[in-house]
Amino acid sequence: MYDYDLIVKNGLIVDGSGKPARQGDIAVKDGRIVSMAPAADATAARTIDANGKIVTPGFVDVHTHYDGQATWDEHLAPSSNLGTTTVVMGNCGVGFAPCRSADHDVLVQLMEGVEEIPGTALVEGIPWNWESFPEYLDAIDARHHDIDVAVLMPHGPLRVFVMGERGVNREPATAEDIEAMQHYIREALDAGAVGFSTSRTLVHRSSSGEYIPTYRAATEELKQLGEALSGDAGHVFQLISDWEDAEDEFDILRETSRRTGAKGTFTLLDLKTTGATGLPLWEEHLQRIEDAQANGLDIRGQVLSRPVGMLMGHPASMSSFSRRPTFVELEQLPDAERFAEMAKPEVKAKILSEENVNPHMFVRIFEQRFDTMYPLEEPINYLPAKEDSVAAQAAAAGQDAEEWLYDYFLGNEGKNLIYIPAANFSEHIPDMLSHPNTVVALGDGGAHVGSICDTSANVYVLTKWVKEKQAIELPAAIHMLTRQPAELYSLLDRGLLAEGMVADLNVIDFDSLALRTPHIVADLPAGGSRFLQGADGLELTIKSGEVIYENGALTDALPGQLLRGAQADPRASA
Repeated sequence: MYDYDLIVKNGLIVDGSGKPARQGDIAVKDGRIVSMAPAADATAARTIDANGKIVTPGFVDVHTHYDGQATWDEHLAPSSNLGTTTVVMGNCGVGFAPCRSADHDVLVQLMEGVEEIPGTALVEGIPWNWESFPEYLDAIDARHHDIDVAVLMPHGPLRVFVMGERGVNREPATAEDIEAMQHYIREALDAGAVGFSTSRTLVHRSSSGEYIPTYRAATEELKQLGEALSGDAGHVFQLISDWEDAEDEFDILRETSRRTGAKGTFTLLDLKTTGATGLPLWEEHLQRIEDAQANGLDIRGQVLSRPVGMLMGHPASMSSFSRRPTFVELEQLPDAERFAEMAKPEVKAKILSEENVNPHMFVRIFEQRFDTMYPLEEPINYLPAKEDSVAAQAAAAGQDAEEWLYDYFLGNEGKNLIYIPAANFSEHIPDMLSHPNTVVALGDGGAHVGSICDTSANVYVLTKWVKEKQAIELPAAIHMLTRQPAELYSLLDRGLLAEGMVADLNVIDFDSLALRTPHIVADLPAGGSRFLQGADGLELTIKSGEVIYENGALTDALPGQLLRGAQADPRASA
């Protein structure tokens, strides 16, 4: 008989509290940390020597979109393979419940357009063995996963469920509509939803190109829906917005928190825009957050640790040429034949003379912005220099930028990609990350699978801002990645290495920690493709005392669970 299930010994423990690291051992039994100082002669079913390594809590990622993937996939990569042991999904007002069978296609198109998950994968992969939101939670709960999942109730499906075609067409909600939506929100919260989410951004559109059901939903509608939340239960209102009227938009969160005590959180990026006061909008938002906190309102910004990183090229889901008629005609050919055909001068000239037909919003915005495009390198550089852009390289070659890009995409057997730091390309990222009322987030795990792979943004905090730039101290960075996001969602039994806590741990060779360049795999239902990414130095990820990843390889352990609502701090009950 062993004393413990697991002992991790001799590690440099960075416990998630923000306090200095210390050398020590951790003992685990029945999925919990039971001792931070086990006896020297204690025995365990497995003992891990972490000498020369750091030991941290598992990362907590509060902004993901595994709403579809979690219904068919046991492994929630690319989060679980990058040290994350708890995710929150249902963000940005999109998801798959509640939903009547007649509206399946509407929600598939909504998720395909907003979060760029292939509709064919969603149609084939989602079992649709639910209608109500509680039934959806039960369906998630019935599956085994490698990591824990918490779920927000999304506004988009709710509006369609209650209002039908009127909701899809973004008509104003009546008093009866709002009362019904409040009822279903409370039903979801009672079943274990951790809050409510919505989107009010122009960039979020259905795959048909239409605005999403929540776009420009009346401010008063959202404030009334927020009344269904409860601060005592730890609920959170999550919002993404274009901030056309920043004060009015922020007041949705402010008023919800004032009326209910619920927390508010929103996407906070440096978008190079100026607010009403003349300050950068991100600085204005931090002032609003500070004012709210001073008045007892718990509102926090979600910050991405690097630019939003778009990937384009023939292996990806889009490029500057992907919706041009001649390019579309050639898509049915095997790759080698297609690229050979595209290399012919007359075909190249024809494609370059055409325009994209109904392209994705990302292509509409970036297809001609060659000064923001950078050839993808190994290892990937998320903060590239201007002289490395496509525009600069084309100019150096004496070539038109569009033609240079066309030829570049055909190189390396058609595998070449470009990286576009689409937003948040900012020198102020460490300032936003270090603010006491922000959380590291926005990796969007499970979303934008063919054009963005930002889930590794949590690891990037360590590789860029701690190791390379030394702009953030290691204990503070681990606190940002673990306890801070856990506290936002009142998941108080994790994000900290202490006796009684859930035994979620990472064992990291910090000296060798480095991100690999994203790569494309075709492992989605219906043969759909997505980007995945790995990291060197992440030696072990442990969920509830079970090793789920070892040196980048997954194990057969599936200890993950659905988290129904807030999780109490076990130290308080003790």
